Amino acid sequence: MPVDPHINAFLTRLSSTAAPLVLEEVRAATEVGLRALQGETEAVDAVADHEASGPAGHPLRIRSYVPAGRAQDDALPAIVFAHGGGWFQCSLDLYDNPCRALANATQCKVFSVDYRLAPENKFPVPVEDVYAGLQWVSGNAARLGIDASRIAVCGDSAGGNLAAAVAIMARDRGGPAIAHQLLLYPVMDYAFSTQSYQAYGRNFFLTEEIMRYCWFTYLLNESDGALPYASPLRVPTTTGLPPATVLVCEFDPLRDEGEAYARRLREGGVAAQDHRLPGMVHACIHMSGLTPAARRLFELAGQAMRMAFAASGAEGAGSDSAFTARRAAALAGRSGPLNAPG
Repeated sequence: MPVDPHINAFLTRLSSTAAPLVLEEVRAATEVGLRALQGETEAVDAVADHEASGPAGHPLRIRSYVPAGRAQDDALPAIVFAHGGGWFQCSLDLYDNPCRALANATQCKVFSVDYRLAPENKFPVPVEDVYAGLQWVSGNAARLGIDASRIAVCGDSAGGNLAAAVAIMARDRGGPAIAHQLLLYPVMDYAFSTQSYQAYGRNFFLTEEIMRYCWFTYLLNESDGALPYASPLRVPTTTGLPPATVLVCEFDPLRDEGEAYARRLREGGVAAQDHRLPGMVHACIHMSGLTPAARRLFELAGQAMRMAFAASGAEGAGSDSAFTARRAAALAGRSGPLNAPG
């Protein structure tokens, strides 16, 4: 199908805007620009900030979200989330509303990890931070009110790269156990040769030029791009990796590498499904306020996680009708009292 008409109009406006060139200006412009696309704040039952101990004792902030209608529930499934932004930009605050929507859609408690950003902190610092966040969530499961046997990793774009890398890292290091990986239009390979790069590497929001800059900020040495913790598509074997759901955008230069990773997992005997979001461009997790079609990402994420955790006989979200009712209540209460981290 063609590009979503709301997104197409946005891209037309964007093409006439000069991009900032200084790193801090780029970061600030991204925070403002993406936040403006998100729409109204979605209500959840609780938001809290936690401090964990990261690599070498570095303090690591983690923000948790309890889905609407689930405050009294014990042992919820959990998602450890890494935000996108090319490893060098974006923040917990920018991803506050997407994480609320993700919690409500999946009926999981979401833990968003405030990993250190490049270029101040090059590979592998961000992935080690997210791995430390996973360890903290798993190790404190009882206190956090989650089920340690039902923990997923998730992220979008560069965060999807970190989530996939953490799944490989957890396998290689003997844990923590990961029940599922939910990868949203992820960066999977330090390469720019796919058909989707050729077709959509210009004029579709994320460009090849921007992705080359993202990798430049992230890698200390170009040779690191061949390592599986940087390029998960290059992992020697997928044996022992958790099941996966990969969502990609139709008009995204990263589309083909995300789909290639899902195929690679299936070829290695890992249960993996991939879905192409029609009419969507990169970063559509932020575009619910721009086009109703962007909510399809959350719908598919919710279906994937309910199916993944139902396989253990402990879905937690109840019947589809009960889930739908809770979802409608959350959307109706978007401007409710819990509109800021607390």
